[in-house]
Amino acid sequence: MAESPKVKWSYMDHWRSQGPAGPIDQWQSRTAMTRFLRQVAAVGFDAIDTFDFRFWQILEQYGSVANYQEFVQEQGLERIVNTFHGVYYTPERYAPEVPATHDTILEDFRVTMDRWSGIQLDNIIVMPGSRYFDEVGVTDEGLKHAAEVWGKVGQITQEYGVNLTCHHEFYGGIRTRAQIDTFYDYADPAFVKFFVDTAQHCIADVDPVDVYEAHHERVTGFHFKDTRTKDTNDDYRLWPDAELSAVTTEKWFYEMGTAEGLVDLESMMRSVRDHGYSGWISVEHDKADKIGGDYSESTAISRWYAKNVLDGIYAEGAK
Repeated sequence: MAESPKVKWSYMDHWRSQGPAGPIDQWQSRTAMTRFLRQVAAVGFDAIDTFDFRFWQILEQYGSVANYQEFVQEQGLERIVNTFHGVYYTPERYAPEVPATHDTILEDFRVTMDRWSGIQLDNIIVMPGSRYFDEVGVTDEGLKHAAEVWGKVGQITQEYGVNLTCHHEFYGGIRTRAQIDTFYDYADPAFVKFFVDTAQHCIADVDPVDVYEAHHERVTGFHFKDTRTKDTNDDYRLWPDAELSAVTTEKWFYEMGTAEGLVDLESMMRSVRDHGYSGWISVEHDKADKIGGDYSESTAISRWYAKNVLDGIYAEGAK
């Protein structure tokens, strides 16, 4: 009997396709969702990730989170693996670095975890720090406050068997290697995990392989994608959205296997293998349709690269 693969591939559900009146996303209708899920399954992905703000659309269209997962499974995928907790951070109401907002954050997660309790997730993914548009970023004291509240949130999520895991955007307040290292020094490893996004780290001039090596014991997942650009113009400070507002870089993110990619994904996979990571790796195509790109094409290219390059690397010496 063949051994089950130690790494499986999930697809983060950024997607856009052409409808009769222009671009639509997969949440437009059940028909659009069916096409999306079947395309993802057809090229060989095993599961999907999603955003937890989709909860209301799930209720409207499917009745419950469990019903939606059943619908996902009917299209040939195993399950929903992770959700990304997308929240608007503001120091007046919701900011990990500001203790006065911590009660709001904790109550938010009590409600959120109850909403998703109909299925078993692996991770709920958060931005650990608010956006800061100055050169200093989050202060040391702010890093302590952020580590404290995420530790408390992690205790809540683990009551549901779910990891609280932190994803560092290049425009986030906890973005540099020094900030990341200090944050995890303060954060309780039992409750605060790390979710590596290869392109986001690279854009912020943080080596994704090196930062994974340093913190691999608490890593519970990955976004694998590539970039062709590092942020050398302080674009991370641009308001309201550095991924859209930069005038020097129209497209930040590319699929695995892209020409001129800056992320060493082969070295990344060797490190994943050598540290004995097993489980899910998520592929993400954020804003893939910019400057003539296409989500379905990027998804097929990435799946080819995962199957024909990265899976082979992992198999060479998997423990």
